[in-house]
Amino acid sequence: MKLASLKVGRDGRLVVVSRDLTRAVEAVGVAPTLQAALDDWTHAAPRRADLAHQLEINSVPSFRFHEHDCASPLPRAYQWIDSSAYPSHLEIGRKARNIPTPASFFDEPPARQGGSDAFIGPRDPMRFADEKYGIDFEAEIAIITGDVPVGIGQVAARDCIKLILLANDVSLRNLQPAEREKGLGAFQSKPPCAFSPVVVTPDELGAAWDGAKLSLPVLSTVNGRAFGRPDAGRDMAFDLPRLVAHAARTRPLGAGTIIGAGVVSNRGEDGGFGRPVGEGGLGFSCISEQRSAEMLRYGEPRTPFLKFGDVVRIEMKDAKGHSIFGAIEHRVERLGGE
Repeated sequence: MKLASLKVGRDGRLVVVSRDLTRAVEAVGVAPTLQAALDDWTHAAPRRADLAHQLEINSVPSFRFHEHDCASPLPRAYQWIDSSAYPSHLEIGRKARNIPTPASFFDEPPARQGGSDAFIGPRDPMRFADEKYGIDFEAEIAIITGDVPVGIGQVAARDCIKLILLANDVSLRNLQPAEREKGLGAFQSKPPCAFSPVVVTPDELGAAWDGAKLSLPVLSTVNGRAFGRPDAGRDMAFDLPRLVAHAARTRPLGAGTIIGAGVVSNRGEDGGFGRPVGEGGLGFSCISEQRSAEMLRYGEPRTPFLKFGDVVRIEMKDAKGHSIFGAIEHRVERLGGE
């Protein structure tokens, strides 16, 4: 099943979307919003499934689905937790700064709590006051949970994964060093992030989903040029149920919690760091990682961060080349439009 939230009110209006992302039907008879659906997930499952089936066989009135009409699937969420499931992303950044990578990074996933009260719409512009902030995108996969009890095990955590989606966890790189020095983590350097127009239930992913990992490339472009295509299932040290269990180690998670797996990052064929798409590699899922690779290879970064007018696109396609979640696409604009 594929679901989306149209831009209606503060929490959106829930619709069921056809598998080919061309048509939709309002789900008001099942739940008015995605959060309401998550709160009553099991009880309403038969009605959701029936509505999705009717949409596919054209037995229910539907309307044309446009990704530009979508808000974030959860326009505001109870909780947004970003993890880092791909050690190569952390390693290359630390090596470029000549900082050793602690062994603990490989024992359990790093995680941080992000802002969840105001996400960017999947096709809305990203607006900032200054290009000098070091504007960067981060292409990720993420999941939305149902209610998760504290102390849940990794096996049981699989059943808590209700929906899967893509994320752009926006970063302002030039603001990060000062925040690191203060020791309380990222705040101003992590503005609102964005998610794909459509969320899907795990059964929609077929063989690409094994219950723990989604093994398909995450495709990123900047101004229409390929930037990254690493596989989300490859080089993932901590799978998605592990991320859920880790987040719930000392606290319960409420239905509607979003957990990101971090920047998707693949190692090179030689086991070292990856290479840009232009050099025959799989590229990178953020500019910072490509700059780190350039720093290690050339002694200096060569790829600039995003400028006003740049357009970033993040998408995932199935084996037949069809978009699964729709596309996150942002134009970078000056705050206030001046």
